[in-house]
Amino acid sequence: MPTVSTLANMAAEIEASKYFVREIEKNDGCVLRMKQCYIGDVGCVVWDAAIVLSKYLETKQFYNPSAGANVWCGRTVVELGAGTGVVGLMAATLGAQVMVTDLEDLQSLLDANIQENKSLIKSGSISAKSIGPLVETLKQLSGPETSIICCYEQRTEGINPEVEGKFFELLQQNFSCEKIPSDKQDPEFSCPDIHILHIRRKD
Repeated sequence: MPTVSTLANMAAEIEASKYFVREIEKNDGCVLRMKQCYIGDVGCVVWDAAIVLSKYLETKQFYNPSAGANVWCGRTVVELGAGTGVVGLMAATLGAQVMVTDLEDLQSLLDANIQENKSLIKSGSISAKSIGPLVETLKQLSGPETSIICCYEQRTEGINPEVEGKFFELLQQNFSCEKIPSDKQDPEFSCPDIHILHIRRKD
């Protein structure tokens, strides 16, 4: 009969076999270790757009410790459709109080990545929750001073253009959008197909 420690080891091996790791180096040399699922839908891997946005949070306009600047310290950040949670984790390591959200079936992956990287979070915090439809959530959470940063990779295949078009049609009923030019993004982590938008609620 297997011992308790043998069963625990078997459970750990089964859990480990579900994931593979992608490392994202921060500007301070620390490394976020992001677990990704071997099997699953789009939220189970670290997308290039998530890396572009997470590195954008570290650009000098937001985070410049040598000049004593840190926009994220103490700020409340909500990452909607977080997937693996890399953007929220980056914000938390920079001092933000973060809530990452996605569908219920991605909660275990978000929790696993929070546990994997919690040693890098010093003054910030992060927790994972599940929140409903995106545009309605943005309306409920935002006020006149709220700044929303959106990052996505433009896709031209299948129903992606139709879904993207519908999203922006709904969004522009209540929000204004400003596209961030590439010269304001991280010089290494940017791509013409990946767009960063600053979104604000209309008065």
